[in-house]
Amino acid sequence: MSLTQTLAGPVAARERSLAPDLARGLMLAMIALANAVPYLYGRPYGVRQHIVEHSMVDRIVSVVQVTLVDARAYPMFAALFGYGVVQVLQRQQAAGVEPQDAKRLLRRRSRWLILFGFLHALVLFPGDILGLYGVVGFLLVAMTRVSDRALLIAATAWLVVVSLVQGAVFMAPSTDGRSFFWSFETANPVEAMILRPIEWLVAPVGVLGVGSAILVGTWAARRGVLADPAAHRPLLVRTAVLGLTAAAAGGLPVGLAVGRFWEPTSLAAQWGTSALHAVTGVAGGLGYAALIGLLAIRVGDRRGPVVLAIAAVGERSLSSYLFQSVVFVVLLTPYTFGLGGTLGTAEVALVALGTWLVSVLVCDLLRRAGRRGPAEVALRRLTYRRARPAGRPGKMER
Repeated sequence: MSLTQTLAGPVAARERSLAPDLARGLMLAMIALANAVPYLYGRPYGVRQHIVEHSMVDRIVSVVQVTLVDARAYPMFAALFGYGVVQVLQRQQAAGVEPQDAKRLLRRRSRWLILFGFLHALVLFPGDILGLYGVVGFLLVAMTRVSDRALLIAATAWLVVVSLVQGAVFMAPSTDGRSFFWSFETANPVEAMILRPIEWLVAPVGVLGVGSAILVGTWAARRGVLADPAAHRPLLVRTAVLGLTAAAAGGLPVGLAVGRFWEPTSLAAQWGTSALHAVTGVAGGLGYAALIGLLAIRVGDRRGPVVLAIAAVGERSLSSYLFQSVVFVVLLTPYTFGLGGTLGTAEVALVALGTWLVSVLVCDLLRRAGRRGPAEVALRRLTYRRARPAGRPGKMER
């Protein structure tokens, strides 16, 4: 019997857990805020490659965004990715699929994610995370027999690497323009396209914290933390309180530096604040995921139109993520409408949130029509091929 005949396909829409989809949907608002900032160009750059703002509103928005979003959104995204990988593996095992076939499925999915990430970076956004997730997917497959305790030890140990590297990379303000992501200010679209794959290859240096978040997300998936958040409420409360408190306290020094309300003058202060910002960002990402898990408990079965619409974005997170890049390129780059050269931090934040709101409306329409996002359809067809959906033998899900 062939692999594609024995595999269980993607989970049907009615069988999905609310908490992970709600978390992904809300998280994409933060991803939009984080990803829109690098598109600003044509002005001096300061701490963490943020443009130097003079308007008080822009400076305050910069502080809030760096403190609560920067290096906090992607760890949350990463934890949910690790969670999802384990869910795929568990679903295959529950359907009686041989372990080697389930692992082969995940490796195939990882290869396609790398290709999706490369195309995304080549055409749209060099800070793409999909390719990195594809690489990490291979590592997670190799770690299926690693104990829960070892996962948490590895996640903690990796934070040491994160602090050393991130502290060095982001510790000093820019003095000669951009230090990376030069394609965002390149006026020639062909030259920008040539630069983007190179930038894509070095982009993981800026998001090393996702490694720890993925490992913790893997641990959480094994224990079904978001699949049954009510049963893990004490853990979620502790994680939300401690994680978000650490993220705010650890991110505020860099936020104040970006907003030019404070300047770390010594080398130790520059390295220390940058390292602290990165490490507490992982705690913040996990804290946000836990907070949304608690929200899912409160919502329960009372899923109103807003909750359903946001969860629809989470169910179509890949399409929504790519949609954001399309909008930002059209509006902000120098070779299109060029708004990145004139908008401030506060204004581009409104563009980001507006883009996310549009994705909420579109995904909700797709939900009502019983359709998946186009990127999800493509990835799942390439990954599962002719596999049957979980829980519904012989029929493909919508």
